Amino acid sequence: MLIALSVILLCQLAGEALARAAQLPLPGPVLGMGFLFCVMLLRDRFAQTPAVQTRLMTIEPTASSLLAHLSLMFVPAGVGVVRNLGVLAHYGVQLFLALILSTFLTLVVSVAVFRMVSRLLGETDTGELS
Repeated sequence: MLIALSVILLCQLAGEALARAAQLPLPGPVLGMGFLFCVMLLRDRFAQTPAVQTRLMTIEPTASSLLAHLSLMFVPAGVGVVRNLGVLAHYGVQLFLALILSTFLTLVVSVAVFRMVSRLLGETDTGELS
């Protein structure tokens, strides 16, 4: 489990380092997830040694146990909100409006992109829900 956790964290570190060094507009953890995906794809092909193969096979259970406790990762964010209640009280209405507007815009853009891709693929829009 320690080796699997190290692989996961090294992939995140590599993604963070690449994002900062190349000044990419992508977050480092997203790049790290891509690196981890590549490690998972290539492990069966290049890990000929049974010991290496066994160590890399523990990544999935380790990641699953981390995901099972993902809600704990939100505790620091909640503490940060409570700690800055004055800022929230001062800018609360603006933050709420920005949240609602950005959610609405995201939905509109998602629908527009979906319809555009659907037209490009030649699928017809029946307007009915299945």
